[in-house]
Amino acid sequence: MTDSNIRINGDRLWSSLMTMAKIGATDKGGCNRQALTDLDKQGRDLFVQWCRAEGCTIRIDTMGNIFARRDGANNELPPVLTGSHLDTQPTGGKFDGVYGVLAGLEIIRSLNNANVTTQAPIEVAVWTNEEGARFSPAMIGSGVWCGEFDLDYAYQREDKDGLLFKDELARIGYLGDSPAQAFPIAAAFEVHIEQGPILEDEGLQIGVLSGVQGMNWYDLILTGQPCHAGPSPMEKRRDPFMVLPSIQQRLYDLAAEYSPWARVTFGNISATPGSYNTVPETVTLAVDLRHPDQTTLDTMDKKFRAIVAESCATKDIEFSTHEQWQSPAVAFDKDCTAAIASSVKQLGYSHKAMVSGAGHDSVYVSRVAPTSMIFIPCENGISHNEAENAFIEDIEAGANVLLHAMLIMANKGA
Repeated sequence: MTDSNIRINGDRLWSSLMTMAKIGATDKGGCNRQALTDLDKQGRDLFVQWCRAEGCTIRIDTMGNIFARRDGANNELPPVLTGSHLDTQPTGGKFDGVYGVLAGLEIIRSLNNANVTTQAPIEVAVWTNEEGARFSPAMIGSGVWCGEFDLDYAYQREDKDGLLFKDELARIGYLGDSPAQAFPIAAAFEVHIEQGPILEDEGLQIGVLSGVQGMNWYDLILTGQPCHAGPSPMEKRRDPFMVLPSIQQRLYDLAAEYSPWARVTFGNISATPGSYNTVPETVTLAVDLRHPDQTTLDTMDKKFRAIVAESCATKDIEFSTHEQWQSPAVAFDKDCTAAIASSVKQLGYSHKAMVSGAGHDSVYVSRVAPTSMIFIPCENGISHNEAENAFIEDIEAGANVLLHAMLIMANKGA
């Protein structure tokens, strides 16, 4: 069988996904396999067992990131990497993250079945604590590996019961001895469910990703004057809520101005003192702005601040804007993206160019290695939910695209 004729075994991949889904299975059909729990250990152990059965060597670093390696014809070459994560949200699904890991395993199985040796080695990564559901922040395994976070900082993260990340990593037997730091990689790929409705709505099977949206999180604090709800005339009040509708609507308009990829979300709101019969002194609004182009996101940031200032001036409301978190926009490697696009064309799948609206381990991997991603549809765009679902034909298509993109990069120059 020539490289161009190789296909993954969709039924086998599906069976692996359903077997893994039994670990932490919930009554509503989802998974609860949070990072560094006994269930996470079971999932990791199963993955390692499967990889060793395929002749892979296993390396575990000091963050518990797992790397399963299939040798190439020239092991002096940097590997081509794929992978994602096995941990889930408390009420997560069967596909988020785990699909990207087991698609990598299926590629190794398919290459073994076809007796094909790539020039460069292939590695499948399991990144620790991508979800951030138990230990904050999210993506800390790949974050430490790429140099975004300090190892000691990660080790001191606590869960809600006060248990330390390092202690739990050791307890489940995945405190490895390889340094948690980037190593030379020829190319890195991640296949993932979209977690949104675009591909399904357009009847397409594959998203070819050019990057990931930049994300800015803010706490907007609006300050007025507290007073009694009854005796205080409406026209005399300095009520922070009076400027809130204008701010929100103008920010929705801002997202429309930079459509189709701009996003604005108001995820939380709180008032102080929080009493029925008192005009609040402060209102705090959580604001999330996103766009895949960093220059555009910077422009949105400036306009956001101007909108707040103009709206607050109409009612003599003071304000402050606290930046809680920023993740710059990511532009994926052009050669990796081209390898995906070439594979899609070769395989004949319907597709479109996209950006990711959510963060993934590939965001951090892309800082130190040429990287790109592949999306497949998920039913109704639902993810981080026990109802999360994907269909076997799309699961198979995404893994086939991943296989051929990795072959292109692993045999480059051969």
